[in-house]
Parts: sequence; structure tokens; C-alpha cells
Amino acid sequence: MRRIFLSACLVLLAGASDARAQECDRSDDSQQMMNICAGEDYQAADARLNKAYQDLISSDDADSRKLLQAAQRAWITFRDAECAHSTAASEGGSIHPMEVSQCLTRLTNDRTKQLTAAANCEEGDASCASPDEDEGDEVQ
Repeated sequence: MRRIFLSACLVLLAGASDARAQECDRSDDSQQMMNICAGEDYQAADARLNKAYQDLISSDDADSRKLLQAAQRAWITFRDAECAHSTAASEGGSIHPMEVSQCLTRLTNDRTKQLTAAANCEEGDASCASPDEDEGDEVQ
């Protein structure tokens, strides 16, 4: 599993070096450009996540901060493993970097929503633990 993820990271990094030479042009529908744009989308999502995390961790007490740090580390491990697994079928293909970036972006956006919702919770309010309820996505 680590090999798959490491391979995905290396492909992503290789693409990232090319991506630095080019900026995303959404009117270019070549696979290379779609990979670049997906990588930029992930970088933007990651920046939003880091901001939400920093906002939340700075407002927590020491015990809560340790719990949040542990949860975030576990979530990163999950995210990376999930994306390695869900994109394994395209490994070695030109579409693989885009699929990895899209997976990372989707899960990162979901986590950002969770952290943002947690930052807006009032102490003792168990209903705000699930940000999906605000969007009408009630679990049945």
C-alpha cells in the first residue's frame, strides 16, 4: 500500500515540476493541462484546509489541541490511503495524477467543512458535530 501511495506521490511531484513551468489554462483540454489544473485545485483546497485547521487549533485548549492534532494526522493517513486505493486502477496512466489530485481535493474540501463546522460549534452542542446536516444531507 505504501508503494502505491509513494508511486502516486512521485507521479504527482513529477507532474508538479512541469506544472510550475505552466499555469492552469482551463481552455486547454490536454491531459497534461488537466493534470496541472487538478494539481492547482488541490493546492488551493489544501491552503483552505490549513487555514481552517490553524483557526481551530489556535482556539483550543491544550488537551483539545492534542486531540485535534492526533485526529488530523490520522485523517491525513486515511486521505492518502483512500486516494491511493481509489486511483490504483489508473496507476501508470497519464490520467493518474489528475485522479489523485481530484481525490485529494474532494477529501480535503470535506475535511475543511468539518473543521469549519467544529470552529462554529458552541460548547455542548452535539448537533453541530455533523456539518452535512446543514446541507440537507441527513443520514438515514
